[in-house]
Amino acid sequence: MRIQLEKGGIMFQVTRKGDNRIDIEFSGKLNSDEMKAALHELLSKTEGIEHGRMLYRIRDFDLPTLGAVAVELSFFPKMIGFIRKFDRAAVLAGKDWLKRVSEMEGALIPGLKIKSFDIHEETEAEAWLEG
Repeated sequence: MRIQLEKGGIMFQVTRKGDNRIDIEFSGKLNSDEMKAALHELLSKTEGIEHGRMLYRIRDFDLPTLGAVAVELSFFPKMIGFIRKFDRAAVLAGKDWLKRVSEMEGALIPGLKIKSFDIHEETEAEAWLEG
């Protein structure tokens, strides 16, 4: 299953790969309406996942608008439930600061291991997810 929100240079795509795996691809800058649509789709596509694995590709990242951050904060209780569905997340990013922030998030979330990889290290990320 796949959803895609593509509008004005923004791309947010979720692909369900089996019973316990999703791939997320993101690029651009989300406003409040786009953030709301993306989070709704993300939550709906992960229903039923337990001990999941996530591959997250971050292409061109721009900080979201203030309105989008407010929407994300309003989803916080639901996002806690979302995160608990996953045991591992591999983050593919081209910017070092995004990789560092991702791994710091992993250190703060009990039960979730996050490892970052360069955007071109998809094979290594896949192997780590399955390991």
